[in-house]
Parts: sequence; structure tokens; C-alpha cells
Amino acid sequence: MLKSHFHEGKIEAGCDEAGRGCLAGSVYAAAVIFPADYQNEALNDSKQLTDKRRHELREVIQRDALAWAVGIVTPEEIDKINILNASILAMHRALDQLKVRPEAIIVDGNRFKPYFTPAPPHHRTPIPHTTIVKGDAKYLSIAAASILAKTYRDDYMDKLAEEYPQYDWQRNKGYPTKKHREAIKLHGITPYHRKSFNLLGNEELSLNFEL
Repeated sequence: MLKSHFHEGKIEAGCDEAGRGCLAGSVYAAAVIFPADYQNEALNDSKQLTDKRRHELREVIQRDALAWAVGIVTPEEIDKINILNASILAMHRALDQLKVRPEAIIVDGNRFKPYFTPAPPHHRTPIPHTTIVKGDAKYLSIAAASILAKTYRDDYMDKLAEEYPQYDWQRNKGYPTKKHREAIKLHGITPYHRKSFNLLGNEELSLNFEL
């Protein structure tokens, strides 16, 4: 069973992102604060769940959480600041929107940047954070954040797939599948592709397509 909190006795937000390894689309992140001693045996790392189950659990998370929010960073921003910085920025944007201010932050992975509240006091201090490798399989709030980030991003990619059906985004969600890369070779790129990425999977680091 996943643990309810890393920091005992503190209002703690769990954060995770989705879409970091994609060739197209925004990167999404979520932040979730659960009540103290919250338990839910159904919650797990979003990658271990079916799409149907993730969407069912999204409703449960949004009902049970003290606060939750989703942050988004666009492909244009990703190309300017790189995907690692974009992933962290998306988490910061999710934290900015929380209606309850966390006293501590736990983050899936091993990279994060200090987070300051949107309206800091005169003596600006970051909220303490802890990075946890595979945290989405260890802590409920991070698992919940992974589900929110994944489902909201999947819904977004499904809408983009209606506009650009040839890239198979309704199935690959923008990840670098063979069909996705073959479509790029055949049709070029869309405004949603990340031009700083290795889009064709060859030895070139990036491709300078004209939109």
C-alpha cells in the first residue's frame, strides 16, 4: 500500500508530470494535497493502470483531495527552455494554482527547483521539497498527481488528434512510435511538434522544419 505522507504533520503536495518524452504536445504536471492519513488502495502509478481506470480514479482524486491543480507548458516554451526545465515549470504552475498552500512538496524523480509561493512574504523562502525516485509507486499524492497529469494530457492529445489524424496521436499521445515518426517523414511537422527534439529518431539532434 502507498504511504499517505513523507512529511508527518505537514500539509504536503505531491507532484508529477506527463509527456516529458513526447515529440509533440505540451507537457502537463499536477499537484495534489490529500487530507492527513488519507488512504486509497486503488491508487497506483498511472502507468500501471488502464485508461478507463485512470479516468475513474481522476474523479475520486478530485473529490477527495484538499486541493489539486494541473499546470501546462507549451511546445514553444519547451523548445526555448528545454524539457527538464519545462517539466519543473509545469509543476510550479500546478503548485501556483492550489487553493491550499502546502508546507512541503514531494516530487517524483530526482530533479526539481526551489518553489516559492506566488505571493511571498518580505523574507522570501522556498517551500521545502523532497525528490523521490519512483515516488509515484510510493506515495499517494504523487500517484494521484501522475494520474491527473496523464489523463488531462491524454484528453488534450485526443483533441489534437482530431485536428491532425495522420500522426496517430489518439493512440501514441505524441510519443515517438514508428507510425508517428513515419507520419513526420511523410507530412512534416505541425505547430504542436517540439522542434528541439530528435523527431525522426536519426543521429541528428533536431530538425529545422518550416511550418
